[in-house]
Amino acid sequence: MSEEITEQTVYTGFHAIEERVKRFSQNFNGERPKIFYSKKGPRVAKILSLAQSAKIPVETVTDSVLDSLVKNLPQSAQEHRGIILTVQNEKSSASNIVSLQEWLNSCPKCATVVLLDGITDPHNIGAILRSCDQLGGDLLIVPERNSVSGINQNQIIARASAGAASWVSLAVVPNLVRAVELLRQNGFWIFAADAKGTKLGTTSFTEKTCIVMGSEGNGISRLLLQNCDSVLSIPTSGKIDSLNVSVAAGIFLYERRRQLLEN
Repeated sequence: MSEEITEQTVYTGFHAIEERVKRFSQNFNGERPKIFYSKKGPRVAKILSLAQSAKIPVETVTDSVLDSLVKNLPQSAQEHRGIILTVQNEKSSASNIVSLQEWLNSCPKCATVVLLDGITDPHNIGAILRSCDQLGGDLLIVPERNSVSGINQNQIIARASAGAASWVSLAVVPNLVRAVELLRQNGFWIFAADAKGTKLGTTSFTEKTCIVMGSEGNGISRLLLQNCDSVLSIPTSGKIDSLNVSVAAGIFLYERRRQLLEN
């Protein structure tokens, strides 16, 4: 290796690397990305082409070097498949982290926000980010406590989102109830997902919509649920208690998208 790498974020997974490279083609923002690869298959070749266009430096190394660069990642993120992206001075290793107030100052007239209460599994957060990207979710809100703190979780989120973490805005807030109050002050209607609510599909979402999702075990916290404007449920017919939260979020986002396309 031609240089020593220190204090960096390491990305693995074709989708996560490709989408992060595409973001760099728009703005480096003081960050220092570099691609390391050991073999050039079709997917790697595509990423290298994107990196060249974005003026991201590339270095050919051995698999053992790649192994050493990913050894501190969570086990599920260590499979590099012959290519990794490293970023020094990374502003956010999981997503486009924004200030909620700043985002609201310039949010679109018709906007969809998803707010997560008690969702701690980074795989679920990554899957929800992916649904947001595909189904028009403009912003994901999570609490500071017990959520996406720590680089290990962020790495899993980036990979589980299949690159969507590079495109969907993420706001990390200290208090979810205050976040809901701020959203309401800016014209949002707050819809809670709960099994005891009105059936999804019988209620029309508003122009500015926030969907609140709770954990599968505990649901939405009492105080937060009390601060929601409407409670909706997914009509199901199975024998188990509930859907996986990322699946449920996808269904809510699909219904929101369906309504927007029909209006």
